[in-house]
Amino acid sequence: MLQVENISGGYGKEPVVKSVSFTVGKGEILGILGPNGSGKSTLLKVISGILPAQQGTVTIDGKVSSAYSQKEFARKVAVLPQLHAHAFSHTVRETVELGRYPYQSGIFSSWSVEDERAVTEAMESTAVTRYENQSIELLSGGEQQRVFVAQALAQVAPILLLDEPTNHLDIAHQQQLLDTIRKQAVEKGLTVISVFHDINLASLYCDRLLLMENGQIAKIGMPREVVKEKAIQHVYEARVKTQPHPELPKPQITLLPDTNGENPSFVVTKDDFSVSSNYVSLCAKGPLKTISSAVHNPGMGWYRVFINRHVDADYHCDDVQLEMASYLEQQGFNTSETVGMMTAVTTEHAEVEEYKGDFGSVVIAVTAGVGNAVDVSEALTRDREHKVGTINTWVIVNGQLPDEAFIQAMITATEAKTKALQTEEVKDPLTGTIATGTSTDSLLVAATQYGEYLPYAGPITELGKLVGHGVYECTVRALRAYKKAKGWTS
Repeated sequence: MLQVENISGGYGKEPVVKSVSFTVGKGEILGILGPNGSGKSTLLKVISGILPAQQGTVTIDGKVSSAYSQKEFARKVAVLPQLHAHAFSHTVRETVELGRYPYQSGIFSSWSVEDERAVTEAMESTAVTRYENQSIELLSGGEQQRVFVAQALAQVAPILLLDEPTNHLDIAHQQQLLDTIRKQAVEKGLTVISVFHDINLASLYCDRLLLMENGQIAKIGMPREVVKEKAIQHVYEARVKTQPHPELPKPQITLLPDTNGENPSFVVTKDDFSVSSNYVSLCAKGPLKTISSAVHNPGMGWYRVFINRHVDADYHCDDVQLEMASYLEQQGFNTSETVGMMTAVTTEHAEVEEYKGDFGSVVIAVTAGVGNAVDVSEALTRDREHKVGTINTWVIVNGQLPDEAFIQAMITATEAKTKALQTEEVKDPLTGTIATGTSTDSLLVAATQYGEYLPYAGPITELGKLVGHGVYECTVRALRAYKKAKGWTS
């Protein structure tokens, strides 16, 4: 365990680091964050003894660090500094072997089996074994960095102090190195303190983060407690957006650059839609922020082209996503900027309408077929497929929406669709109850992200009212067109 109590220090009379206190336990990784000049590296140097503390103490395993001899301290603490000065040319192996210096008892001391094992494991874990006979000065900056990390690991100290360990490394070696350090911390109970420039890497690999500002602690805690938009924007003076990592419960940030209006604003109108027997398409003048349950490019993203493709009722494919991508390419669409949906109903009967409000406008597009209508409350009783039928709904908003408004718009649109089915008395053919949709419905909400900021899309808001009314009206009209084409009567 390492304990820092009321530490102040720096290079002159005026301390760079001021009254910093924290504790790091065994098996824990603490990441130090902060802008340039905030005191990150200085703090690490004071802890490691490279710079003297003007006040406060550093305690290691219950003993003040200044009470350790130089070799005793090196057996307790391994340090990877930010810059490495190597006046002499060493091979990679010789450089890593220097990490065993604290364990040598004299100039003629013998090299032990334990020394050899530590060096070999350190080189293997940092993937530098293949360079072991090469001169370190002939390696790239990233390769040199991995060698110095190996040297620190070869020291086999219970405390590891790292100053920007991923400096000069590409993303693959960043991941490999930090995976290694994380594994060492967990399996060997290492106490790790590391300075990071990359907030996202620090959030992913650290148990706690310490955010510094002007030599003091601005915030300390778990990543989700520290990587907050307001805190990061204040300390770094940069616009950012936070969002969760796709696989881990860790926050990640995205920079929000000032584009200075370099991308001209645009709106989507009904005239931008094209309807044929093959598909309904929207080719916007610019990319729209989109969330959808589409076949091709589902989820959240930015897309410019939207396709609702007609397929035969007996359509079957082992890999629908691959087949859909191939189809879009054949039709001349760029698959990276296109969202693709499928429907077995006739696309030429699609209902497309524009609805205007004080903030701007919303364009709604609906294709509807209810041969496979389902009452979702009775879905558990269904044990077989019925006729193909799909209701695909597009909601295009000319305005700026936060993520929560996208979700509210989807809820509002779904409620409006369900009300339309009730109005048209569409029933689940297997249960005889009023249907709430079909088994293959799809929904898309997209926004230009230009114009008025629209924080909410519930039915009490102007946007929600337009979405609800528009989806309801277009769905009713699409259902009636479907019934007419099938020769059904209400």
